[in-house]
Amino acid sequence: MAPLPHRPDAAPPARIGLDRAEAVVVERYARLVRLAHLVLPPALGRHRRVLLAHGVVQRALPGLTTGRGQVPVPDGSTDPVGYAWVRGQVLSAALAFEHRPRLWPRRLPPPRALRPGLPAVWGLRFFPRAGGTEELALDRVLTEVSGPVRAAFALDALEELGTEDVAALLAAAGVADPEAALKAAAGVRARTGEAAGVLLASQEFDPCQVQTRPTDLLSRRRKGRLVGAGLVAVAASCALAVSGPAPVPGPEVSEADGRGGVAPVAEARGGTPALNPALLGRTDAAQWADTARVDFTAWPARGGRTEDTELLGRALRAWSSPEAAGVKLARSRTTPVVPPAGPPRLLYAGDVAGAAVVLLHDGARAARYAEPLNGSSPPSLEVARTDEADVTTAAALVVSRTESGVRFLLAPWVSEAGTRDLLRPGGDARKLRVDEDGVTEAVAGPPVAGAACERWPVVRLRSSSRIVEDHAFLVTDLGELTAAHLSYTPLPGSGAKARAPREATGEAALAAWARVGCRLAGLERSGVRSVNTWDFAEQALPEEAGRAVWGCTRVSTWRGPGHVLVHLRPESGPAAAPVRLVGESGPTAACSRFGQHLVASTAWRAPSGRWYALAAGSREVRGLTVSGHERERGRTAAVRTDGEPDPRVTGHLPGGDQLTELEYR
Repeated sequence: MAPLPHRPDAAPPARIGLDRAEAVVVERYARLVRLAHLVLPPALGRHRRVLLAHGVVQRALPGLTTGRGQVPVPDGSTDPVGYAWVRGQVLSAALAFEHRPRLWPRRLPPPRALRPGLPAVWGLRFFPRAGGTEELALDRVLTEVSGPVRAAFALDALEELGTEDVAALLAAAGVADPEAALKAAAGVRARTGEAAGVLLASQEFDPCQVQTRPTDLLSRRRKGRLVGAGLVAVAASCALAVSGPAPVPGPEVSEADGRGGVAPVAEARGGTPALNPALLGRTDAAQWADTARVDFTAWPARGGRTEDTELLGRALRAWSSPEAAGVKLARSRTTPVVPPAGPPRLLYAGDVAGAAVVLLHDGARAARYAEPLNGSSPPSLEVARTDEADVTTAAALVVSRTESGVRFLLAPWVSEAGTRDLLRPGGDARKLRVDEDGVTEAVAGPPVAGAACERWPVVRLRSSSRIVEDHAFLVTDLGELTAAHLSYTPLPGSGAKARAPREATGEAALAAWARVGCRLAGLERSGVRSVNTWDFAEQALPEEAGRAVWGCTRVSTWRGPGHVLVHLRPESGPAAAPVRLVGESGPTAACSRFGQHLVASTAWRAPSGRWYALAAGSREVRGLTVSGHERERGRTAAVRTDGEPDPRVTGHLPGGDQLTELEYR
């Protein structure tokens, strides 16, 4: 999308005539709608945001006509002054959707979003076409920032305006602190790199090329029945009011009397709304496809016992007070087990593998309550952190773990599921059977601690094309309620963007993970969120002994800190031959987006029996100094030594900065 010519200040000029504004809107309609769509609050939902983006642009015209009163035919010429004025109107109108009066309820959309207007659609929902994983990641980042920051980012990356121009436009649109918005937008730009403009110009952010889906047909039918029943009831009440005697006052009822009455919240069993099954949150079944927040909050309530208030009540009481409920508690070391502050969200309630299971979510944690149907053992409760989950880390929860294997409840956006052995990269994936509620058949678990690591089952999931295009990914069971997401960062120069983790589904990723997979053993119940293997350097081994890849496997936890394993992987040997461990370090930010530079070294013995000190650095390293030897240019070094060395390496970065090796445990 080429930038339009613009004045140096780029600020909107004085008011222009209607005919001139109409010409700009017709000529640049798609571009203006894309800008409005980027600035509008993601909390509006995808459908509403698309319609409002079109409405904002269509209402950007001045109020009085100055010409012939018909839409002019675009002649292909460019009107930079007219475009700047219309763009300013669109920007101001889109930013106004975030303005809230001081006492306005937070649960309600801003007042501007409640005004009726055109275009309007009934019976259909509109969604921009799904993009790839990079577009999805950028969309998630944009949901986390304010409207002024989104506007600054769009004006910079999409409109290609300078910093002063962006600041002037934001100030003219009523932004109180344009400099702060610019600073935050620069942070977003740093996370996306040079591809920001390309990503914003993709179909993921194009509200003019949309997919359509019907609204929830079952819900629509139920609502129709309720409206009909309500009209009948109103008519009957009116008839009784006209023909019947005056009512006799009766006593006030303060609690449920067994005849269909509902106890007030203050009198709910347990004394707190969080323990009342009637107040459990339930998400609409279609919301996952119409939200910018694709995580556990988009899961609908599923299972055959979602209306079993006794079971739900026992689950809530167990989470509120595990000791009093007499349940067996399981959690990672860093997961708090305090009661939920308010009514949690119901994700699942049903019978699975001989147990009644309830899955709940309170916004930051997921909980699984399970009680054997035959009463052979006490109920159990497992709690796990889920804060900042996303499309991959919120894709599955363990609903049952028995001797026959692990069963997962899959997210509603998962369209396909299979399983494969991580240690056999050339093997085929086997399709998993999934029932109508999203529960998979039993999947074999990983090897138990101390057992030989001969296989490592993983689950391969595919996201629906309604939220992301061509997106498959791997998760694995590490003994917790949540599944750990596995990813891969390829070697520099392999055609991938710098330091951009990819899904571990390609040939190179599977080959790397086959050598690293057994290192997942020992991570059980440690609060693991994701594990990424980064191939940061490739080196020719001395004496023509082949090639080897240097890797860093980072284990990231829900709590934040993580630890890393640095390893060397000779390319020769069996596909599942374990890597050579160089060292382990943590807690550390190394091998993450906050620790993007790395150097490592190890002793290596050639087939001839001679010893060498091997060293390597990541993409930005320009030179290496191995202890006791001269500096060498490049990202790898091999120094022959008299005996087995104990090398330490220093890396040299552009600008003169030095990088030291990690301190290993």
